[in-house]
Amino acid sequence: MFCYQCQETSKNQGCTVVGVCGKTADVANLQDLLLYLCKGISHITVRLREKGVELPEINKFVVDSMFMTITNANFDKSRFITRIRIAQELRDSAKAHLLSIGGNLDDVTFDGISWSGETEMEMATKAVEVGILATENEDVRSLRELTIYGLKGMAAYAEHAYNLGYEDGEIYAFMQRALVATTNDGLSADELTALVLETGKFGVQVMALLDKANTSSYGHPEITKVNLGVRNNPGILISGHDLKDMEELLKQTEGTGVDVYTHSEMLPANYYPKFKKYEHFVGNYGSSWWHQIEDFENFNGVVLFTTNCIVPPRKTSTYADRVYTTGASGFEGFKHIEDRKNGQPKDFSALIEHAKKCLPPKEVETGEIIGGFAHNQVIALADKVVEAVKSGAIRKFFVMGGCDGRMKGRNYYTEFAEKLPHDTVILTAGCAKYRYNKLPLGDINGIPRVLDAGQCNDSYSLVKIALALKEAFGLEDLNDLPIAYNIAWYEQKAVIVLLALLHLGVKNIHLGPTLPAFLSPNVANVLVNAFGIAPITEVDEDLRHFLGA
Repeated sequence: MFCYQCQETSKNQGCTVVGVCGKTADVANLQDLLLYLCKGISHITVRLREKGVELPEINKFVVDSMFMTITNANFDKSRFITRIRIAQELRDSAKAHLLSIGGNLDDVTFDGISWSGETEMEMATKAVEVGILATENEDVRSLRELTIYGLKGMAAYAEHAYNLGYEDGEIYAFMQRALVATTNDGLSADELTALVLETGKFGVQVMALLDKANTSSYGHPEITKVNLGVRNNPGILISGHDLKDMEELLKQTEGTGVDVYTHSEMLPANYYPKFKKYEHFVGNYGSSWWHQIEDFENFNGVVLFTTNCIVPPRKTSTYADRVYTTGASGFEGFKHIEDRKNGQPKDFSALIEHAKKCLPPKEVETGEIIGGFAHNQVIALADKVVEAVKSGAIRKFFVMGGCDGRMKGRNYYTEFAEKLPHDTVILTAGCAKYRYNKLPLGDINGIPRVLDAGQCNDSYSLVKIALALKEAFGLEDLNDLPIAYNIAWYEQKAVIVLLALLHLGVKNIHLGPTLPAFLSPNVANVLVNAFGIAPITEVDEDLRHFLGA
C-alpha cells in the first residue's frame, strides 16, 4: 500500500505497511481501485454529458465512493469489494448507453474502462498497478493528488446536501471532469495548478449548497449553551457529521426512554432550532474523534457513526458490540444500518432496542459550553463587532478552524489559544475547537472570545463572516481585514476548505501541525510564493508574526 492523504501519515512521508489510521493494506488498495474505476466511469459520463445525457445513479455513486475513501470513514473490506463490482456494472451500462445514442468509445482510452477483473485476487493485482505511485513524476503526482483530495472533501459536502434533498449538477459535472483530468498525461504543471484552484472554486459552491441545505432544513444555528453532563437514562451517542441521520434518530427515539447525545463533530447539532424541541436531546458527551476509545467505554450506551472519524477499537475494548455505522462509514464487526429506500427514513429500531438494555452514561464532566456563532448569528451582531474593532476592544480575529488529531504537536493550538492577548477573538469550525473550547478565555464586551461556527462542514460560515466584515469595513480585499489564519488540518475535508480559501484569494495562511506530505517541494514552493502559505513554528514566534510584536 501507499497512502499519504492525511496529516498523520507515517513519518510525514506515507503509510506503506498499515495506515496510522488503522487502515489495512488490502483496504487501502481496494480504495485505490475504486477511485480508479470512478475515473474510468467519469471518462464515459463526460462524453454522455456532452450529448445532453445525465445519469443520476452514477453521479450519486461517484460522490458516495469518493466519500467512502476519506480518512477514517470506512475500514470494511467487504463493502469495497461489493462497491467495486457495482462500479464495473455501472461502467459497462454507461458504455452501452453511450453507444446506443451514437457515441464513440474510440477516444475513451483510459484503462479503467477496459479492466474487467472480478475475483479478489484480480482486484488486488490491479490495485497495485493503479495506486498513487503509478504517477512517476513527483510534481504531477502532487498536483493530481491535491485535486483528488479536494474532490474527496467536496464529495462529503455534496453527500450531506443530497441527503437533505439539495443537489447541484455543476458540482457533479466538475468532479467527474476533474477526475478525468487527473488521468491526462498531456496536462502541464500550470494547467494542473489551474485545476487545483478550480477545485477550490467548486469547493466554495458545494459548501454554500450544504449551508443552504442545513439552514433550510433545521433553521439557522443560534447562540446556545450546550450541556456537558448526563441524565440517568440509557443513551445513544451520535458521531460523525450527518444531520439527516440526527433528525431521523431523534424522531425515532422520542418517547422511548432513550436519551441522545452528540459526540465530536456532531456537537453543533445542539445549535439548530429544529433539534432543540426534543426533550430527550441532552447535550454533548466527550471530546474530539481521537478520544473516542475512552469516551465510548465511559458512555456505556450505543454509538452511531454517521460518517468518518472512526478509530479502530483496541482488542481490550468492551464497546465494539455497541457500535453501529451507517452511510459512508463502516468497520468490519460493527453492525451497519442500511441506506434509505424509496424515500423512507433509515430504520434505527435495532440500535434503539439495544440502547434500552444499556446502563446510563458515566458522567465525565459537568457544566456548559457556548456555540452557535454561524454566519447568520455573527452577521446579526455585526454592528457590535465592528464597534468593538473600531474602539480597539478587539484587535484581531484568529481563524483557528480545522481538525483535531492525536499528535502531541497539536498541543500547540491549546497553548496558542491560551497565550492570545485578551483583545483577540478566535473564529472556529471543526473539531480543532476541542483544543481550546473549554478554556476559560472570557469575553470582550459580551462577545465570547471563542466563536464556534459549527462542524468542519460549516467552514462556509467563516467565509461568510469574513465577507460580511469586509463589506462592513468598506474594504476591497479580504486580506486587509484584521483576521489571521492559523489552521489545523487532518483529512480531505480540510483540503477542500484550504483550496476554497485560496480560490477566494486569502493569503498568508499558517497550516499545521505539518505541511501535507503530498505536497512535493516544487508544489509547496508554488503555494508559498503565490499565497504565502507557511507551516506553524513555535507559539511565541508565531504570535509575534501575527501580531507584529
